[in-house]
Amino acid sequence: MRLISHPVLCNYYVTYRCNATCSFCDIWEKPSPYVTIENFTENLKALKKLGVKVIDFTGGEPLLHQKIEELLKIAKEMKFITTLTTNTLLYPKSAEKLKGLVDMLHFSLDSPDKEEHDKMRGVACFDFLIESIRIAKNLGERPDIIFTVFEHNIDKIERVHKEICMPNNLVLILNPVFEYNQVQTGKSLSVNHLKKLQQWSGKKNVYLNDAFIQLRKDGGNRVENPVCLAGSTTVVISPENKLMLPCYHLGIEQFDISGNLYELYHSEKVQKLTALEGRYPQCEGCTINCYMQPSFAVEISKYWWKALPSTLKYNRMKGTWKKLFN
Repeated sequence: MRLISHPVLCNYYVTYRCNATCSFCDIWEKPSPYVTIENFTENLKALKKLGVKVIDFTGGEPLLHQKIEELLKIAKEMKFITTLTTNTLLYPKSAEKLKGLVDMLHFSLDSPDKEEHDKMRGVACFDFLIESIRIAKNLGERPDIIFTVFEHNIDKIERVHKEICMPNNLVLILNPVFEYNQVQTGKSLSVNHLKKLQQWSGKKNVYLNDAFIQLRKDGGNRVENPVCLAGSTTVVISPENKLMLPCYHLGIEQFDISGNLYELYHSEKVQKLTALEGRYPQCEGCTINCYMQPSFAVEISKYWWKALPSTLKYNRMKGTWKKLFN
């Protein structure tokens, strides 16, 4: 049973540019402009009208956008919930101007070992992350640590939790790795590793969506009975000011927005593509977390029930649930 029929999230790519070269990501390889204030403001008005609640400022590295604080201020003034993930290379210089503008601020960490983390990121950024935690805490911010879980680093979760998150009272977000396009992410998590990972869902200061685990055990999205509702739950906007369908990772169709996002979204051509969400051949076996999370939230299913405890836990820890009703 569908609970919410309108989109709830916008993945807004403010730029594809990045100052890291992560081996498990290909976004940084793309040439890219930066979104403009004018287009952003127009689009947020349309997103508000569409019923979107959350704006995810993403990239690339979103802090490379020289007017990121202006974009965030616009979103906050329009009562959106804001989320932003950064590799922290630029956070120490940006922290003061970002204060109070990001509801869910995520710092990316792949290992508690400096050498391993820096190698995975392709740039020396571990020290920046440690410094960023200190600065954020001094400013009264409480960033989350987002840890992408691979087979080779799953045994490092305990140290990240014990050495970094608990002493600083930070939430550890466990993000199981997913495959997409031709990006080499290594082996998928085995059944044994999924079981090991699932043991963390009940730990203090840990967020792990159990529906992510269940979906992987089930073999991912199935085109004959799709779980993914990316097209109808998530609006994806590119730095070139294009609406991307059915999601960023497939990007089968891109439409120029041209100040007309609301009408474009409801147009026949867009709605036809949206109706195919989760049914494209490329959707078979998909486990992309950033689209599955909103998909699980809007329709009652076994995944909705699996996701519910962790969702309530995170919103209780962060206090964001109150803002959903603004």
